[in-house]
Order: sequence, then C-alpha cells, then structure tokens
Amino acid sequence: MARIFYPRKSIMVAASEPHPEGTEYKISIGDEEWSGVYHSVIKIQMVYDGRVAGRKSPSYPSDSDDYLRVNLAIQQLLGKKVD
Repeated sequence: MARIFYPRKSIMVAASEPHPEGTEYKISIGDEEWSGVYHSVIKIQMVYDGRVAGRKSPSYPSDSDDYLRVNLAIQQLLGKKVD
C-alpha cells in the first residue's frame, strides 16, 4: 500500500480507559494526497503498543476528557495560543 500521508509535526496524547493500557492518539499536521494533489491536513490516528492502527478511527470515551486533550494538541500544532 502506498504511503499518502507525510506528517510534519506530531503530538502523542494518552487515551483513557476503557482503551487498553498504553493506547495513544497521534495528532499530526502534515501533507496528504487526495486525487493526486497534496493538501495540508490535521490527522488523528489511534496507536496501540506503539503502532499506528491504519484504518481504525479515533474514538473518545464519553466520560473522559480525551477529546479536550486531543483538541488542545491540535491547537498547539496549529500554533494557536493555548491557556
């Protein structure tokens, strides 16, 4: 399978239970090929045991602050002021 996403910067955020211990969200800003053209994108990937789960969509336990911490990481990658 050809690689279509090239991250420039990434931040790892620990995932809360009930995700398995050691699960992380990888938040990246980079370039992704869409129909032959590269676009700057923000990508969130699930990481299990240090390996990106290629086609597994990120999911945030509703009783956690995971989505807030992921959003904070996005803001940091975009260079936004974070309080």
